[in-house]
Amino acid sequence: MNSKRNSFYLPALFLMLFFVSISYSQTSTAKTENRGKLFEETTTDSDYLIAIEKAGEVLESAGHDIDFEGSTFHLFGEIKRTESKLDLILASLKGANPNVRNQQMYRIVLKEIEQELNEQNDAINSRNQNLEKIKNRIIDLQKDKTLFTLIKDTIRKKQFKTELANLKKTYLRTDSLMTKNQGILNDKKRLTVEHKIAVSNALSTVETKLEKSGISILKKEYPSLWSTDSTAKKEATQTIKSKIIIEENVAAYYLSYKSGALITLCFFLGLLAWYISRNLKYLKTNGYAENLSLFNFKYLNRGVILPVVTIGLNIATVSNLYAPALFLELLQLALLAVLIVLFKKDWSGVSMRNWLLLSGLFFALCFLDLFIGVGLLQRCSFIIINILGIRYGLVQIKSLKDQLYIKAFFKWASIIFIGLNGLSILYNLFGRVSLSNMLTLTAFISLTQIVALSVLLKIILEIILLQIYTTRIKRGIEKIFDYESLSDTLKRPFIIVISYMWLVVIASNLNIWESLRDSLASLLSRPNTIGSITFTLGNIVLFFIIVWIAHLLQKYVAYFFGEIEDENEENINKRQHSKLLITRLIVLIVGYLLAVAASGMPLDKLSILLGALGVGVGLGLQNVVNNFVSGIILIFDKPIQIGDVIDISSESGRVKSMGLRTTKINAPNGAEIIIPNGNLLSQNITNWTYTDNFKLVDISIEISGDATPEDINATILTALESLPLVNNTRTPQIYYNSISDNKFKLQIKFWCSIYRTEETISTAKQVLFSNFKAKGFIFST
Repeated sequence: MNSKRNSFYLPALFLMLFFVSISYSQTSTAKTENRGKLFEETTTDSDYLIAIEKAGEVLESAGHDIDFEGSTFHLFGEIKRTESKLDLILASLKGANPNVRNQQMYRIVLKEIEQELNEQNDAINSRNQNLEKIKNRIIDLQKDKTLFTLIKDTIRKKQFKTELANLKKTYLRTDSLMTKNQGILNDKKRLTVEHKIAVSNALSTVETKLEKSGISILKKEYPSLWSTDSTAKKEATQTIKSKIIIEENVAAYYLSYKSGALITLCFFLGLLAWYISRNLKYLKTNGYAENLSLFNFKYLNRGVILPVVTIGLNIATVSNLYAPALFLELLQLALLAVLIVLFKKDWSGVSMRNWLLLSGLFFALCFLDLFIGVGLLQRCSFIIINILGIRYGLVQIKSLKDQLYIKAFFKWASIIFIGLNGLSILYNLFGRVSLSNMLTLTAFISLTQIVALSVLLKIILEIILLQIYTTRIKRGIEKIFDYESLSDTLKRPFIIVISYMWLVVIASNLNIWESLRDSLASLLSRPNTIGSITFTLGNIVLFFIIVWIAHLLQKYVAYFFGEIEDENEENINKRQHSKLLITRLIVLIVGYLLAVAASGMPLDKLSILLGALGVGVGLGLQNVVNNFVSGIILIFDKPIQIGDVIDISSESGRVKSMGLRTTKINAPNGAEIIIPNGNLLSQNITNWTYTDNFKLVDISIEISGDATPEDINATILTALESLPLVNNTRTPQIYYNSISDNKFKLQIKFWCSIYRTEETISTAKQVLFSNFKAKGFIFST
């Protein structure tokens, strides 16, 4: 009403001013003639032109500001899309099966629509406020005395007739546009309010249905199974075809709604498939692909597509907890189909038949849940499936356990499977049909999901082992490493993630995940105060989680460089080890910085903590800090590197690993010597491999017989050239310590790998002995 009043007021104001000037014309003329020169008007034509120009600029800028920009049309498009989304949800609510999955999805989408409507309503209000400001700018024109004096003066007005006519056109055009746009905004606001009311009603309906399907023994939805079920007869009139159409529309909407996330997932899965294919191709090209069977590979050695699809379906299942029932159950069925193909060659006939039976029962269960209305047929069918499920859990499920990679969780999965099927029968008999159906679906999903997650874990470990083996082959290390112990080490953190994924899927199917998450979030976000320090449990938990992840990453990052502790010492890439140490240091520093930031600790409190830490360093942590700083210096200064052979004090050996606090050295007798980094920097170190991995060794020999030095030299050089362990790029040196008739004492010096010194010397003595003996000389050392 206010906007309409303003739109009528402004043109009326100008028309009144234009026409009232006629009534004042003669009076104004008479007064002008009789007025003395003292009171003669001093306003000039230039002043009038400036006033007209100023008013025109105000009207022009107002017309420009009133016109809708691109953001406003974008807002109208969002309102249209929100309306289409809401219409689809409201139509689906009337005909779809009242299963928990669909209701959860409806609730999530309706809350998002409600948020969108609030934002759109705020945007419309903001634009209405802008129009009010523009109106006030036009109304303020009446304060311009020069302009209104001109309008009242008939003679002067004729002089500026053209300018005033143009000003009037601009005003009428601006007023018309304002009236039009004000009406459009009012219509959009009315539509938004109607949508908000519809969303509120729909949310109330969904919450009621979810409450009915909640875990409660006392609430009764339908008559007992042995009673007359009139509701079921009424619902049975709905055809399967109509339900299929509704479920398809809901699933199609959700697919478009989540299209961005799904496309991103497919993109990363494509990168993963390319990465795996590249490693497999490299191994196949170089003749090492058959060695994958030595690592107990079950999936990657038979192709890339199915393992990557398995990973994607597992991720999609966990990341779409509130998707519609048809979408999620199709994901589950697709996952079961992929697993059938993967298991076909490895599983025994009995295990495969039992897995096919479980898949068939799950398919029947999905069909009944989606497309058959609640009635005698559906309820009896569910009871039959529950009975078969209990028998399956007691008898046939054992054949699957032996085929899985992780068997520890299968016991709990079996207990949950049997227990939920038993409860489902009980609730179904006494009329708690929604809860019964939910428990049955949860039972089958919990069992099939643990099998799928077991396969997922095996595939992830195979990807990591493939990366390690490919990297080692590229470095020339063909040795098959101990993959079993390495797999046991790698799978521990992944088991935690797998367990979390499994529990989330079960909780979401039972419709308790959201309440559990909210309760946990409330507990973790509640502020706690100790003295002057305020903190939350969530910040503390997040701090330790980030620190734990940082330590895991710095520990496992070596595996992606192909580094394991039993590698061949001669093929160590020292530069790569240096990069690895720097990477570990960066991971730890970034991890701790993120952990401190995530803890939410104020800087002033952090300074107090650092001050206390400084006192601790002064009292008893000097050695710890000294070793830590020394470790950083060793990383960047590189006086020693992993693989170097060193002598320090009375100890000698090969550097096995370097950490931020200590360095491990393998002694020749097999002992592992752990030396603090501070000691390494404070003592003299003899690094035999600082420049290269070769060592100059010598052999003292005696030759007896009728020979000349030239013959002896030729025999020695020929023998050494035939030894692959000798570095023949550097010419061996032969020194004669004594020469007498038919007797020579010599010292032979040559270069060989420091890691195989004893082996090289032994081999050289054998070859020299054989060569001199073949020429009839007596050889001794």
